Amino acid sequence: MSALLIYILIGVLFILGCGAGYLARQLMANEQLRASRKEAERLVSSAEAKHKQVLQEAKEEANQVRVAAETEARERRFEIQRLERRFSQKEEALERKLEAVDRREHNLAAKEKEIEALKLQQEEIRKKQLRQLELISGMSGAEAKQLLLESVEGEIKEEASRRVREWEARIKEEADNKAREILSLAIQRCATEVVSETTVSAIPLPSDEMKGRLIGREGRNIRALEQATGVDLIIDDTPETVTISSLDPVRREVAKIALNKLILDGRIHPARIEEVVEKSKEEVQATIKSEGEQATYKAGVQGLHPELVKLLGRLKFRSSYGQNVLLHSLEVAHLAGIIAAEIGANVSLAKKAGLLHDVGKAVDHEVEGSHAVIGANLVRQWEKSAEVVQAISEHHGEAPTSSVTGFVIATADAISGSRPGARRESLEQYLKRIEALESIANSFPGVEKAYAIQAGREVRIMVKPEEIDDLSAMRLARDIVKKIEETMEYPGQIKVTVVRETRAVDYAK
Repeated sequence: MSALLIYILIGVLFILGCGAGYLARQLMANEQLRASRKEAERLVSSAEAKHKQVLQEAKEEANQVRVAAETEARERRFEIQRLERRFSQKEEALERKLEAVDRREHNLAAKEKEIEALKLQQEEIRKKQLRQLELISGMSGAEAKQLLLESVEGEIKEEASRRVREWEARIKEEADNKAREILSLAIQRCATEVVSETTVSAIPLPSDEMKGRLIGREGRNIRALEQATGVDLIIDDTPETVTISSLDPVRREVAKIALNKLILDGRIHPARIEEVVEKSKEEVQATIKSEGEQATYKAGVQGLHPELVKLLGRLKFRSSYGQNVLLHSLEVAHLAGIIAAEIGANVSLAKKAGLLHDVGKAVDHEVEGSHAVIGANLVRQWEKSAEVVQAISEHHGEAPTSSVTGFVIATADAISGSRPGARRESLEQYLKRIEALESIANSFPGVEKAYAIQAGREVRIMVKPEEIDDLSAMRLARDIVKKIEETMEYPGQIKVTVVRETRAVDYAK
């Protein structure tokens, strides 16, 4: 029984506890609800205050915008009114100008009518005067015009001929003086020797007994020497002399050095010959390199490719008409530099082209073609300057001369090759050139006699005065010069002088 009461008591207490807890939660909820209501009321009142403030600020800002807009609109109205007044004034001024232009056009039209009337009157008066002049002179207007034109044409031709002669004489004199000054200065500042070389070299022997040793048993020594050097060894009846013959100057030099060494050494047999020839080739190659480097140093040309330097050195053993080609190339380089400096051209470019202009002669016996074309092709492989290649190809006329450097090189080459004592020329070639000059001059109509004088440097032509007048004489000189340039090859230049002489002969009896 007591346990049941305990359980009942516990249940009642539990129910009472739950009721008390429920009441406590209700009280707390009510308290939170009242607090939430107060906070909501506070937030609502704060929002209403802010709303009123924002409305007030918006009203103020709208009022400011309205005032600014009204001010801007008022200023725009004033500006528009001012522009309207300006446009109105300009329109009035333009109308006034248009009225003035209309009045001027009207006046001009009236004046044009007056001028047309005056022209008609003038033309009528001119026709009347022309008819009176025709009646007085007995000639028509066309006849008088033709007579006047013929008279004026004759005077114009005479005056033109006189002025042309004066201009040509003055220009020729100025050009000759300037050219003479430049060339004389260039020649005075450059002087080189003339070395005579041929295709053979004579080697002196200590005795005729050496000839037999050079020939060897059954000619084995001479055959070995000719095979090793590529030259022809001529041993004839000339006392104590052996002749080396070859078109290749380098081979001839190698054979010359080797032969001198063999003669001094005295040991002459095929094995020794091959050994000495190899050493001689090395010496010649060293000499070629050294001569090429010295030539570039003397000419003041730096930076050449080693192959071009070697080709220059080979020119040491090459001659043309008795003139050493390497010395000639150095001379041309110096002359070209001087001429280029005088006329304001590129000096370094002219020196380089002058030094290399005959480099084709180093291999012209191995390659077909003229030495100018060969040299241009060789230089093109190692020289980047197209102007140098062009000047080399142009210096003998194989290509049309178009560059300043080409003209400079051609001039310097002509000076070096044609100066007195520079080259040798056979009598046969000299006579052929003289005959060719006279035959070219005599081939033109109106030529009476032609004489080649001053060793072929000038051709003097006597013309028939009844067939050739002064102007025709000038044209004849130019035509003969053109034909000489097209058909002949000659060093330097040739002067063509046409002489026209009128003689009046009578006899007193």
